[in-house]
Amino acid sequence: MRNYLKQVGTILWKDLLVEFRTRERLITMGAFVVLVAILFNYATDWVRVSPEDIASGLVWMTIMFAGLLGVGRTFHLEAEDGAFQGILLSPVPKDAIFLAKALANFVFLYIVALLVVAVFIFFFGLEVGSNFGMLTIVIGLGVLAFVALGTLFTAVSTGTRMGDTLLPVLIFPLLAPVVIYGTTATSQFFSGRPVTEAEGSIRMLAAFALMAFFLGSWLFRFVVED
Repeated sequence: MRNYLKQVGTILWKDLLVEFRTRERLITMGAFVVLVAILFNYATDWVRVSPEDIASGLVWMTIMFAGLLGVGRTFHLEAEDGAFQGILLSPVPKDAIFLAKALANFVFLYIVALLVVAVFIFFFGLEVGSNFGMLTIVIGLGVLAFVALGTLFTAVSTGTRMGDTLLPVLIFPLLAPVVIYGTTATSQFFSGRPVTEAEGSIRMLAAFALMAFFLGSWLFRFVVED
């Protein structure tokens, strides 16, 4: 177990170090988030529409699209340098590679997701109040499910001719539970409803996130071997 965790930590640290040095994905996703929020702000008629009614859906769709920009480049460096096959041929377990890559993606996307929430709160004038802590947990669960599926299907699309075009086609149908339960819980928090009213959605989101993560780690070895 100690050797396994060391292998996960080594790959995770490498990915975090490379990204925080270049900031390539973080800058791209962050710029996209700010631009989308500005566009939605000016494209919405606030006389007819209440911010609380649409903000949760916009927040989650922005997280999904921003996430695709980042997760789609999970194996980009390895594929460019021809190192991906070298990693797969190494004695590192395939599920350890998946775990490290997924955790790195989680760190990047969770930072961006919190930026999404902050930007929409600023532009839409939303108030979360005492529910902010639970909102961050809901966002974290949704991001965990997203990166689990995203990391798995990025491995499928990497090396194909369709590449990034194939990823949204594969992943979006499977993200319906994340959008449904995440939007429901977030909407209740933006509306100032008590946490108890969102407990059902939070439980379902947590169950889906854990299922996606464990299935992803199990299926990853079959995906990369094929």
